[in-house]
Amino acid sequence: MAKTLIEIKQGLECQVGQRLTLKANGGRRKTIERCGILAETYPSVFIVELDQDENAFERVSYSYADILTETVELNFLKEVQQ
Repeated sequence: MAKTLIEIKQGLECQVGQRLTLKANGGRRKTIERCGILAETYPSVFIVELDQDENAFERVSYSYADILTETVELNFLKEVQQ
């Protein structure tokens, strides 16, 4: 696990364009799970484009602090080459 916001940001910048699963704390013991692609990184937030067949909206954004505080958990998927 990365220890600083800068390390988290640098780690995500290398993963732009990769598929991922996202688990976010929705409050009141609710966990939200979504799938998508890491689209962009900015100085204080990152954008995930969600799969349209599963979600009502196209994009979500989270701050790097959400990962640091474990409010959001990202798992990048390894794509199989055929």
